[in-house]
Amino acid sequence: MVYLAGFGEGTCAHISDLVRGGIHAYAAFPHASIRAYFVSLVVLDPLVVVLVGLVRRSGIWLGSVVITLDVAANWISNWPSVKADPVRLLQPVGLTPITLFGLFVLVSCIPLLRAATCDSTPVPSRASM
Repeated sequence: MVYLAGFGEGTCAHISDLVRGGIHAYAAFPHASIRAYFVSLVVLDPLVVVLVGLVRRSGIWLGSVVITLDVAANWISNWPSVKADPVRLLQPVGLTPITLFGLFVLVSCIPLLRAATCDSTPVPSRASM
């Protein structure tokens, strides 16, 4: 459930950014690859929501990769301003919540993978047991 809420919020945030700023919504970020990645999250975040909602192992793996890259891109992009003013880390929106969510996803990845069924193997019903 936390995965769905976190990646769902990410989906909404990136769609909102693109609605407000268009394709250049992330022009302030220093690297073209990071800007492109943030735009791609409009597709990747909801894909994670769907796959995790279906309890697919691929969704758990994808979520781990997406959030790792998201946290890294945010830290790379925001490091100069955090270095200049570390109090920015105390804001309720921004690096700290993204980082904490990223840690949650990575720490829970292995237990969730163990609990999830294989993508190609259907879950047996109680009637067939």
